[in-house]
Amino acid sequence: MSLRPGVGLLLVAALTAGCAGDPGGAPAAPAAPAAPAAPPATASGEASSPADATPSHADDPDRRPLDGAVIVLDPGHQLGNRRHGAEIGAPVDAGGFTKECNTTGTATGTGYPEATFTWQVAVATRRMLRRLGARVVMTRQRNSDADWGPCVDERGRLGNPGGPGPRADAKISIHADGSYAGGAVGFHVIRPGDLPGWTDDVEADSARLATVLRDALVARGFAPSTYRGEAGIDVRTDLGTLNHSDVPVVMAELGNMRDPGEAAVMESRQGRQRYARALADAVRAYLGG
Repeated sequence: MSLRPGVGLLLVAALTAGCAGDPGGAPAAPAAPAAPAAPPATASGEASSPADATPSHADDPDRRPLDGAVIVLDPGHQLGNRRHGAEIGAPVDAGGFTKECNTTGTATGTGYPEATFTWQVAVATRRMLRRLGARVVMTRQRNSDADWGPCVDERGRLGNPGGPGPRADAKISIHADGSYAGGAVGFHVIRPGDLPGWTDDVEADSARLATVLRDALVARGFAPSTYRGEAGIDVRTDLGTLNHSDVPVVMAELGNMRDPGEAAVMESRQGRQRYARALADAVRAYLGG
C-alpha cells in the first residue's frame, strides 16, 4: 500500500556562508509498535544500503504507519569535499543555470564539520523511519574524508519518477548554516519557489511539507531563524537540489553552527537525536502515518 499523498511528496536541506548557496523538546508522537532493528553498521558507523527496505504487508493488522513509503534523505556535503576543490567546483546544471557541483560546508567553532553533523542526523532519522516501516534512500552512503559529492543535481534527481532508485514520496535535504552575523540563531526550512518548467510540479506539495517540518521542529523545542526567511520558512529558486526534484522536497538548515549555543546542541548526541525525531515526526505527519 502506498502512502504517497494525492500529489506526490518529498523532503530535503543546505545554504549561506557555510553551505555557499547550494550546497529539549515537546512530547513525541505516539510510539509505533516495535520493529526489527536496522542492520548493524560497520565499525566506523558508516554502513548504509540504498536498497534496504521493510516489506509492506497490506493485509497485516500489525503493519506499521509508514509501510510502503519511500523517503530520500540528503545529508549535505561530504567530509572529503575540501580535498577535491576541482571536482566540487565544476559547474553543473542547477535548474536552467549553472552552479558549482558542491561546497565544503561549514563547521562549529571547535571544528565539528557540517558534513559530519548532517550525516549523523540522517542516520538517526533513517533508523526512526525504518522502525515506522519506511524505506529510506540516502544520497551518500558514508561520511568519508576521502570522498566528495555527489553534485547537487544528482542529489536532486534521486527518487524522481523514472530516475535512479525507487520513486520517493518525499525528500529532505539536511544542512546547517554558518552565519557570522550577530544574533543569527535558529532553523529555517527552505522550499522551492516557482520556477516554470522545474518546480511548478512540486511547489505546492513542497510548501505543505515545509510547513509540517517547521511545526515539527518547533514542537521539539527548536526556534525559527532570526535572520532568514519568515516564521522559519524561506523560499528560493536558486538551489539545484530543490530545482531538480520532481517529488515534494525541502532543505532544512537546522541551526547556525557559528552560534556557540546552537553548536553545543548539534555537537551532542542528545541534540542530534532531537533533530532526528523532529524530521521523523514531520515525515509521519506529512504522509498521514
